[in-house]
Amino acid sequence: MGDRTNDLAMRRTEWAEDRTLLANERTFAAWLQAGITSVGLGLGFQALFKSVEPTWLAKTIATIFILIGVLVFISAFYNACDILRRMKSHSAKPLPRRNLGIITFLFVLGSTALTIVLWLL
Repeated sequence: MGDRTNDLAMRRTEWAEDRTLLANERTFAAWLQAGITSVGLGLGFQALFKSVEPTWLAKTIATIFILIGVLVFISAFYNACDILRRMKSHSAKPLPRRNLGIITFLFVLGSTALTIVLWLL
C-alpha cells in the first residue's frame, strides 16, 4: 500500500510541475500581449498627437511607451526562462528557451524598427 501511495503522490507532483510549465507559457504570452499593448499605445499616441508642436514631444512620448513594451518583452523572456530552469518537464513538452528567445528577439527587433521609422517620419 505504501509504494502505491508514493507512486500516486509522485505522479501528482509530476503533473503539477507539467501544469506549472504550461502555465508559464500562458504567462509569457500574456506578458507579450501587455508589451504589444504598450507599443500600440505609443503608436496611437503618435498618430493622435503627430500634429502637436513641437513634434519631438509626441515622438518622445510614443518612444517611451514603445521602450516600456520592449522592457516587458525582455522581462517576460527572463521570467519564463527562470521557471524553465527551475522546473522539470515530465509529460508536457514546453517551448524550448531558444524559441522563447527567438520570439522575444523578433518583438524587440520589430519595436526597435518601429521606433526608428517613427523618428524618420
